[in-house]
Amino acid sequence: MGDEITGTVRLRQFELDDIGNNSKLDHYMNSSRNSLDATLNDVLGVVFIDLYLAQNNDEHHTDHFHAAKDSLIVRRGDPFRLRIHFNRPFNPNRDAISFIFTVADEKKPSPGHGTLIGIVPRDGIDLLGDPLEWGAGIEAHEGNTLTVLIKPAVTCPVTEWRLDIDTKLLGNGSKTCKLPASLYILFNPWNMDDQVYLENYDERKEYVMHDTTLIWRGSYNRLRPSIWKLGQFERNILECSIALLGTVGRIPAAYRGDPVRVARALSAAVNSVDDDGVLLGNWSEDFSGGTAPTKWIGSTEILQQFYKTQKPVKFAQCWNFSGVLTTIARALGIPSRIVTCYSAAHDTQASLTVDIFIDSNNKKMDAETSDSIWNYHVWNEVWMKRPDLGIGEHGSYDGWQAVDATPQEQSDNMYRVGPAAVTAVKNGEILRQYDCGFVFSEVNADKVYWRYNGPYQPIKMLRKDTLAIGHLISTKSVLKWDRVDITDTYKYEEKSDEERNIMLKALKQARHAFSRYYLNDSFNEVEFDMQLKDDIKIGESFTVVLKVSNKSKEKTHFASGQLNCDTVLYTGLNAGEVKTMGFELELKPESEEYVRMEVIFEEYFNKLLSQSAFNISCAARVKGTEFEYYAQDDFRVRKPDIKFVFQGKIVSHKSVDVIIRLTNPLPIPLKKGIFYVEGPGIEKPLRFKIAEIPVSGIAASTFKYVPPYAGRGTLLAKFSSKELDDVDGYIHYEVAPRSEDIISNGASNDNTTTILHETIDVTA
Repeated sequence: MGDEITGTVRLRQFELDDIGNNSKLDHYMNSSRNSLDATLNDVLGVVFIDLYLAQNNDEHHTDHFHAAKDSLIVRRGDPFRLRIHFNRPFNPNRDAISFIFTVADEKKPSPGHGTLIGIVPRDGIDLLGDPLEWGAGIEAHEGNTLTVLIKPAVTCPVTEWRLDIDTKLLGNGSKTCKLPASLYILFNPWNMDDQVYLENYDERKEYVMHDTTLIWRGSYNRLRPSIWKLGQFERNILECSIALLGTVGRIPAAYRGDPVRVARALSAAVNSVDDDGVLLGNWSEDFSGGTAPTKWIGSTEILQQFYKTQKPVKFAQCWNFSGVLTTIARALGIPSRIVTCYSAAHDTQASLTVDIFIDSNNKKMDAETSDSIWNYHVWNEVWMKRPDLGIGEHGSYDGWQAVDATPQEQSDNMYRVGPAAVTAVKNGEILRQYDCGFVFSEVNADKVYWRYNGPYQPIKMLRKDTLAIGHLISTKSVLKWDRVDITDTYKYEEKSDEERNIMLKALKQARHAFSRYYLNDSFNEVEFDMQLKDDIKIGESFTVVLKVSNKSKEKTHFASGQLNCDTVLYTGLNAGEVKTMGFELELKPESEEYVRMEVIFEEYFNKLLSQSAFNISCAARVKGTEFEYYAQDDFRVRKPDIKFVFQGKIVSHKSVDVIIRLTNPLPIPLKKGIFYVEGPGIEKPLRFKIAEIPVSGIAASTFKYVPPYAGRGTLLAKFSSKELDDVDGYIHYEVAPRSEDIISNGASNDNTTTILHETIDVTA
């Protein structure tokens, strides 16, 4: 038994503890104090407590936490073990023991609120009580030691707790010892009675235990997976996550066991708009005074900085908010995943439509167009039961819930979204709590183009697009580094009767009046089709092609219009014009004509924004008809990947050389570049400066890496320079366990990563 004891807390002093005037405990405490002076020396005293850290943390799936080295971290609903050593043998006929749990940051703990709990252990461990109750039992009694199992209620607050152990000599006095070690109780997705229970083993491993994930960015025609280190087990992350609930999250201790309340509070606490939360959003191109959103490679550094300064970290955009929320949720024990929706709507009017106004010069009017379509938007899903929503027409609302920490619109006077039951969103139940209507618009709004001719002129509807919103809703596959499409969980198949019926149902609930002015006539003899190659590398030229077809067998038509190429923020707002080209076509009967606009590197490079996104649009008219055509599309150019190479076998606690390389894809040199490297065991991101990478040159840096544990790992890197940024790469690897031979041969136990050297190779 002694060999199993890995955590020992020695108690240097004993002191009385006033736990308040709570009726269930007053009688016990008062009788103890009145008789204390008489026989204090005879009262059972606690010498030290074995926390069984290794065993408890392993059984509660908390051994990866950095805090698990000297803190007891357990999950509610399941028992944990303590071994108490007394100054004399425990006599059950004359000695009494009780355990007093209080929420650490609660000023007035109360049994009625579940923030103060007193437990007297039973003799034996077969009956630890109902899952909704706290329970304790004596597992073994050997001389001066007592081994007990303690089971927190499966609904208890998820927070830091204090534990006091009261001992009493019946009728003669009492002593109280405080447990100096931190005690954290987390949500328990392994326990079927917990509201966040997740039955599937692989999904628990992915959505709770994995500390690295993929976030999909880019555009629907150029999907780009970006690596993100969640780091929920790293130093200070658990402490920061727990503290957020009571400080920025402002959740009363009594409600911290409700995952619905917790998830909703976190969606507000991760952004700084209302409450000086974790991250400050910035959607401009000026990131002076902080870190550009594209330069972050994980949540660890962000949360560690916030925990240290208690000030919002600068700067973030949607994927950063989502990555940090996922880290906090997994640290607390709530299964969570990151979700990307391409062509996501931001419906500011709650009309379930995205209205885009075009001026007489065929330019989108950002001032009049308050709605927008983001190239992509990233939010979260958290897994839990929803007893607060009851049973609906389509069954329960349990399962994945959408939660969004990006500050877009207020919900109950705070910038937050969710948790919105995904099944409610799919079935158009937009009035269900919380914010189902907003999420429904994000994935399924109708896109309407309007011609705006002035403040006193009627608007004309140019086109209605029911297929433009909500493409390729994506998340990382379970235990695979692939994308899984979950669009069908949010909406029925496009063009299906179910999808249109759900849309009409939602529109009726929204009670929004629609006006349709001057609808296009039924002219359909001329068709326009805008085409763009979808794999364009940065540094290359690209061509926009417009195909115009005359379907008439007899009539010649004349069409005129223009093609536009603009740089665009990923939120859909145009930032600058790159190129415009007008055209006029004579279309013979049953003929096709092509309009081509080439955009070369020199034309777009100086106007390119951080995420290298463009908006291509086409406006055209057919002479002699009322027909007008307008279409737009977004795309981004592809950036190179950072490559990793391991120089040798990867073994736990043994140093191995790692090389990272990047080839310059631009026809100009890259200057003042920096590599950032993150991974398991790397306390702070490594930084390698590269003075210059010539055209077609290869930058390479080498460092020594010591894997902190055996099993699967992921290293990730970012590269940034003035000419090229937001470049990343990653590698997954298996770490072999350290063998006895390696240890005996003097392998290093140093868990640090050091720079070996930096080089730049230039190849033709």
